[in-house]
Amino acid sequence: MHSLSRLMTAATFGAALLVGNAAWAAQCGNTASGYDAWKSQFAQEAAAAGIGQRGLSALAGTSYAKRTISADRNQKSFNYSLDKFMQIRGSATIVKQGRKRKARNAALFDRLERRFGVPAGVLIAIHGMETGFGNFMGDSNVLSAIATLAYDCRRSDFFTDHLMAALKLTDNGVISANSIGARHGELGHTQFLPGNALRYGVDGNGDGRLDLNNFADAMASTANYLSQKGWQPGQGYQEGQPNFRVIKEWNAAGVYQKAIAIMAKKIDS
Repeated sequence: MHSLSRLMTAATFGAALLVGNAAWAAQCGNTASGYDAWKSQFAQEAAAAGIGQRGLSALAGTSYAKRTISADRNQKSFNYSLDKFMQIRGSATIVKQGRKRKARNAALFDRLERRFGVPAGVLIAIHGMETGFGNFMGDSNVLSAIATLAYDCRRSDFFTDHLMAALKLTDNGVISANSIGARHGELGHTQFLPGNALRYGVDGNGDGRLDLNNFADAMASTANYLSQKGWQPGQGYQEGQPNFRVIKEWNAAGVYQKAIAIMAKKIDS
């Protein structure tokens, strides 16, 4: 299998350059009016960080993503109780379909567990929760969404590195200027942010390239992410058990973490 972790050297170097050139960092904003000026400034930073012409051209083609800003400022579901959250997110359906998918793809999940130590139920629960098993992987231009969040003052600290990673992924042909993902620029079956795709993405189907819209690549990348975050093979993953801490690394919301653990156990049982 082919890992993209080797690309992180360039991304880390680029991040270092950004820190070193903080004095001329692009000016963030909270409305669309300053986006084009910011984009021009950020392009200079990206070029200095080693982003090539393909990435720079993709950045130039981005536009302010109003739907992304609206979604980012109106997140409500994580405020629900666990029972309400699981009901709204269709946990019973995820478990029912998840068991069938585990049986249907037994060879893949067995291979992934042997390599990464992560059981099928966890990967399947994440897949079901994130995109309904790939039925909806987003409706937004990835680069425009990420660039908009990097520009937005309330989110720029977090998303600037993800934008640089997205441009690096574009340079390397993993995504393109036309790639579609979720409202925050997440990619593929399990909704990787670009920085995580760059660091943890692996080729799961053996074709020599990373494509997070490919089921096998997405499952392998998710398993690799959890493994790299400290998953302990053979240990439990319910609340209070060693691997629950690793599930927390996937999503910061407590109800989400608990829902994944509960659904995964039912799928694995």
